[in-house]
Amino acid sequence: MTLLLWTVLGYLLGSIPFGVLITRAMNLGDLRQIGSGNIGATNVLRTGNKPAALATLLLDGGKGAVAVLLARFIAGDDGAAQLAGLAAMAGHCFPVWLKFKGGKGVATFLGTMLSLAWPIGLLCCATWLVAFYLSKISSVGAIVAAASVAPWTLMLGRTDLTIVALLLTLIVLWRHKDNINRLRAGTEPKVGKKKA
Repeated sequence: MTLLLWTVLGYLLGSIPFGVLITRAMNLGDLRQIGSGNIGATNVLRTGNKPAALATLLLDGGKGAVAVLLARFIAGDDGAAQLAGLAAMAGHCFPVWLKFKGGKGVATFLGTMLSLAWPIGLLCCATWLVAFYLSKISSVGAIVAAASVAPWTLMLGRTDLTIVALLLTLIVLWRHKDNINRLRAGTEPKVGKKKA
């Protein structure tokens, strides 16, 4: 029952669509009708409002972190914390309030990993930055960072996190399947350029 409770609470936290709420509050329009229609920070940036995009990034990352930290603090169980973080990720990507059409989960993924094990979270952030810097493509940073998390857990001896890391990776890759197809076709846009 405890694990079920933290799964539900994690999902509900993760399903809060901060990108939609922020753009609506700032009169930037319906985010689902802008750019890619995604509810994450990258699409908020397409409105031209950098503070709104930054706020979305931090709040989306915070959802995963808060879910993990609350479960760890109250339940005192790392299993509950992992489950809450995974559920928050699922909530962001498949929110019930938006007919299960959510974001791609990169910020929530990073927030979850930073709170589960901050050294691994920092390594994932660094991996994202390096991949993005070299490619100038946001999705490349996300895909490479997600793919790196399970190897990081093994290299740092946190095998207790490997399964949840793999599950988070699968969610990120699934949510980026269209980006992966465009990367294969050579049509994925670089940041600052329109889609081909």
